[in-house]
Amino acid sequence: MNYTKIVCTASVLALLQVASSCELNETLEGQLTQDQIPKGNPASLLQGVYNAQRDPIQGHVSVFALQEVSTDSRIMPTRGPDWDDNGKWRALYNHTWDPNNERVRDTFTQLEGIIYSSTDLLRFDPTPQQAAESRFLRAWATFLLLDLYDQVLYREPGENLAENAKVRKGTEALDFIVSEINAIQKDLPDGPAGKANKDAARVLLMKCYLNKGVYANRQAPTFAAADMNQVITLADQVINSGKYSFTPNYFDNFAPNNTAIGLENIFTQPNTFGNAGPTRDLWKFVSHYNMRPVDGYNGPAAPASLYDLFEATDKRRGQAYDIPGGPANTGRRINVGFLIGQQYNLLTDAPLTTRSGAPLVFTKDINLFETGADLEAKGIRPIKYPVDYVSEAKGGNGCENDHVTFRLADVLLMKAEAILRGGTATSAGSYGSTALAIVNSLRTHPSRGASALPSLTLDILLDERGREFYSESWRRNDMIRFGKFLLARKDKPVSDPKYLIYPIPKSQADVNSNIVQNPGY
Repeated sequence: MNYTKIVCTASVLALLQVASSCELNETLEGQLTQDQIPKGNPASLLQGVYNAQRDPIQGHVSVFALQEVSTDSRIMPTRGPDWDDNGKWRALYNHTWDPNNERVRDTFTQLEGIIYSSTDLLRFDPTPQQAAESRFLRAWATFLLLDLYDQVLYREPGENLAENAKVRKGTEALDFIVSEINAIQKDLPDGPAGKANKDAARVLLMKCYLNKGVYANRQAPTFAAADMNQVITLADQVINSGKYSFTPNYFDNFAPNNTAIGLENIFTQPNTFGNAGPTRDLWKFVSHYNMRPVDGYNGPAAPASLYDLFEATDKRRGQAYDIPGGPANTGRRINVGFLIGQQYNLLTDAPLTTRSGAPLVFTKDINLFETGADLEAKGIRPIKYPVDYVSEAKGGNGCENDHVTFRLADVLLMKAEAILRGGTATSAGSYGSTALAIVNSLRTHPSRGASALPSLTLDILLDERGREFYSESWRRNDMIRFGKFLLARKDKPVSDPKYLIYPIPKSQADVNSNIVQNPGY
């Protein structure tokens, strides 16, 4: 769809003081002037911008698909007649996508919808804080578009929509994000995590400085000491605030009541039943059809290589987690983390079976094409967000798990990485001053329960990020920065460097002369 003629539904409905989710794109035949638009409440407009994040960033089919399915942390096998979907998932895993791929197209359009609605809000006399929050959300969407596509379409508030949107590319887009965050920092609130806030802005700046060399040259990035020191300074500001700490249980950060108990969370997208994004997809997609009371879709799995990164004692690998309102789980079966082996009904503790009646035993081995009799049970199933059984019982698509974007663990591991890449070590909080000490402070905390590392290299740190952030939409970003994204892995050969960025969707490139398609596409 032509971005020069689209308006995100969230923005349109917000003009009518309705906070709605950004689910549709509508063709705009004309543009209202300021005087023609109903007198609206900027707070409703801002809520529309927040809601516009839900579909692209939560769930399994947009940002998550591009950032995780394209990596070594997720595989989307075709299971006989199920999950073929015209090969769109295999294309992501195998790095064979093109400008017509549905996932590539829809993610681009949805993220651009956030940019449009956040920019349009600025026409309606928001307060300084409302404007700052909207500009932060625009900067966050710009970062995602830069990371995925290397190009960002934009326009000024009130600009004539009949004209082609302009384009920022690469380091120009990065410079825009940095300048925006610096300009709005003073007007952002201190919290809570569910709103654009000062610490969220600091973490986004950390992401910018850490990846600055990547966006200048993705195939051979370099890392300037000055940029790494910026990462460290920003990390220390977040740490020294004293607002964040490790939760008693790692999965508290993602639970249905994580607003109250997710002590690590810095920036989240709030969800409530009946007014929520598709975070529930993160357990529905991987759960088998017979895993009552979840009733899943039996799709993706975790490659064995990811599971094998964990020590047996590492609680992030899996545990029996007590979920508010959940089944008794009298057998103390693993219900979060990586589900492997025989699966059980958590209400009755009876062994589950496949649709054909065979034991439902999740196996390590998984292929991109599964055709055998046990194809339904192939693959380890990763569940990062504990199932919201209360909302599941109500039916529909709601959940209470707030979707996590930034948290303390990322601040610490980015700081450790910046030190390894040449930044000056500092001491903040109780985490130590060396990269190794910082990583071990996380690993050995009772919420993780892993052993201390004897040494630390960049490769080991990438593995640690894989353990800590699986299913959080950071794996592709990490693998590119560490030079591992193009490598061969199971069922995928070495990739052409053009796959370090996604193509601009053909539907956009064909209608906007300001767009130059990314190289190789």
